[in-house]
Amino acid sequence: MTTAVTDEDVRKLAQTAKPFSLGLLRWAPARNQDGADNTEREHQRRMVALRNSGDIAVLCPVSSDSLCGLAIFTVPPEEAIEILKDDPCVKARMMSYEVHPCHGFPGDTLPHAT
Repeated sequence: MTTAVTDEDVRKLAQTAKPFSLGLLRWAPARNQDGADNTEREHQRRMVALRNSGDIAVLCPVSSDSLCGLAIFTVPPEEAIEILKDDPCVKARMMSYEVHPCHGFPGDTLPHAT
């Protein structure tokens, strides 16, 4: 950390917070079932389409044996749940999901890879 942050800095940033929904996708026991590769490709296309439409602001696949990805949704938690409930990998029981209400700061971005 290179600069001091005051309580006023924190208050100003907090005032800009907007509601989002955090979706966590975890691998489930049926991950390696027959046809899993095709189902996962359907899932990937759907998640990218949701990103392209603006329903997902940040999409992060995760390289892990347990957590497979996270998405920050721009929709309320109830809508994010409905979206994930219809996911091909969730329907095939290859993935499970959790949705949590969260707040983010408009304008935050991921840095470009170097």
